[in-house]
Amino acid sequence: MTWHWVAFDSLSPTELYDLMRLRQEVFVVEQNCVYLDADGYDQKAWHLMGHDGEGRLVACLRLFAPGVKYEEFPSDACIGRVCTAVSVRGSGQGRELMERGIAEAERLWPGCAIRISAQVYLLNFYVSLGFVVASDPYDEDGISHVEMVRPS
Repeated sequence: MTWHWVAFDSLSPTELYDLMRLRQEVFVVEQNCVYLDADGYDQKAWHLMGHDGEGRLVACLRLFAPGVKYEEFPSDACIGRVCTAVSVRGSGQGRELMERGIAEAERLWPGCAIRISAQVYLLNFYVSLGFVVASDPYDEDGISHVEMVRPS
């Protein structure tokens, strides 16, 4: 697996297409959620992209500076749109994806907490990465979520 960080303005047309395609495969088709993935935040994010040995994008997330995604928590960075292709699930790539996202947030914004909106069924996964539940469950596009925070 090869990993690289890309600012939105530096994404090539092919990289942007692959990114949107993977997220739509997982969040729209697989999870059967009709929602607008192009939410206006991609332009404000750093994108971590993981490619398999054949060059296919199989993992991605986006990382936001403190206060960008959650204005009500101006000192919290945010990780979102955490996504892995079916082909790599169970291989540890999702954990590596999150560990890389956490490490980059800590490097860029030392001392800041990291906030996520987590699907409830992945609660134990995020707890194992140091996140704690910070809200009651809520419905987002037909899927139960909770806010979680990883303290600084």
